[in-house]
Amino acid sequence: MTATSTARTSPAWASMTLNRYVVELKEFTRNREQMIFIFMFPIMFLLLFGSVFGGQEISDDGVTFAQYFLPGMIASGIIYTGFQSLAMSIALDRDEDLLKRIHATPLPASAYFAGKILQVITVSLVQIAALILLGVAIFDTQLPTDPGKWLTFAWVFLLGTGASTTLGIATSSLLRSSRAASAILTPVVLLLQFTSGVYLVYTQIPTFLQHFAEIFPLKWLAQGLRSVFLPDNYMYAEARQSWELPMAATVLAAWLVVGLLVSMRTFRWTRPDDR
Repeated sequence: MTATSTARTSPAWASMTLNRYVVELKEFTRNREQMIFIFMFPIMFLLLFGSVFGGQEISDDGVTFAQYFLPGMIASGIIYTGFQSLAMSIALDRDEDLLKRIHATPLPASAYFAGKILQVITVSLVQIAALILLGVAIFDTQLPTDPGKWLTFAWVFLLGTGASTTLGIATSSLLRSSRAASAILTPVVLLLQFTSGVYLVYTQIPTFLQHFAEIFPLKWLAQGLRSVFLPDNYMYAEARQSWELPMAATVLAAWLVVGLLVSMRTFRWTRPDDR
């Protein structure tokens, strides 16, 4: 490819990606189920659990349940948007032959997926901003002042979103239909939330459930975010008296690669019965 042709192709790809991103964002915001069950759920749970248990201290350092709960809800929001919502929306697009029609257009597959990923990042960032705002305004959650903690937030968010997104795309092809998506994925996400220290303090969960949760990304995503929003001393209250950030990065990166490989091998543009 010559330099001239590259120059002509890049803007076209960027323009198509931007157009696709706008379409994906409009579809998400206009979908009532997506807005309630994906975007609003973590916010509603933060308000509910924070109002009931928010003032309870869970450690000798004075960490309240609301402060512990905030990073868990942020992690859940990333999983809802990147994994559950994406898998369900792609499965629905496939059932309605939308994917087949998109595949027949000049839109590159990379632009289609880039539009999806940008939509996931946008929704996640808006949701996180809302959660932090509510946590600070209503439950007096303290935000970190150390720039290093916000750097940790950035890489945990990016790796967590990357892992969730690739797993969501991979899962969309493993579902037989969009009707089965909610029935299958909702219990899976709930199980991971209860075993990963989102709704319950992680060290109060039975040990065998802790080991089960360690296999999956949500536990490490929540723990990585706790290292940002909780005082440093709280690391000694964690299961291994450490934030284990290198392990968190390793597990999240491993799931990102697994999701990417499975997506590349299994993704299909047509319904299973079209073969």
